[in-house]
Amino acid sequence: MKEMTVERQLNANEKLVLAALRRCGKPASAYDLIDDLKPDGVKAPPTIYRALGKLIEAGLVHRLESLNAFVACSHAHRCKAVAFAVCDDCGTVDEFESKQLSGILQGWAENARFRLRQTTLELRGLCAVCAEKSG
Repeated sequence: MKEMTVERQLNANEKLVLAALRRCGKPASAYDLIDDLKPDGVKAPPTIYRALGKLIEAGLVHRLESLNAFVACSHAHRCKAVAFAVCDDCGTVDEFESKQLSGILQGWAENARFRLRQTTLELRGLCAVCAEKSG
């Protein structure tokens, strides 16, 4: 319900970028998004980056640092720690969260008097399908 409310507050470009990421179904760079959205009149990198910034702030999109790419969020977050398993072979990305992991990281932050805003972990390896293929 909250996600639908947030989505109603998005401007036209933000809605286009979010829809493009959801259609893509895999991590996409800002330039991939520009190519996809040219027919819709979105042509400038600043337009894409502004939209992505708002979508990240709204919790609808995540940036994968190791890939310099973006993915649409696949679920409502109940934890502060979000993790992504990135297959090095086929490029699939699975998003997941863990209350245990969030607890561990939050505990460390409290002990270190570190003000934790967000946590995004990236796990790199092979998905089940690619691991099966490679033996």
